[in-house]
Amino acid sequence: MGAVTDEQLSILHFLFGKNFERATRIVDQRGVKKISGEPSGRSIFQVVGESRRKEEYFCFPESYCACYSFFYDVVNRAEQLCCKHQLAARLAASLRSCREVKISDEQLAFLLSEL
Repeated sequence: MGAVTDEQLSILHFLFGKNFERATRIVDQRGVKKISGEPSGRSIFQVVGESRRKEEYFCFPESYCACYSFFYDVVNRAEQLCCKHQLAARLAASLRSCREVKISDEQLAFLLSEL
């Protein structure tokens, strides 16, 4: 696993606030799964939510999440840079703490068509 300095944590907290705290909890609980298609290597992240139902959200960390907060806080109101699931996916990928799942490209295409 990678490491993060106190200064980096402070900057991330300043930029993302409560979403950063929530994202770190998700990463700490190993709630990020990276699903990669083979042989292409294309991937999508599946991130566990924090509600009691433990819903899972598919996301592309740079551009999209299927959660309500993404559409409400990020897209509609432009109050956040990203949602906690996108941030958790980015953190887990950077720290190399994602659970990795390999599937065929055909399975990945079917999974994406369900979104």
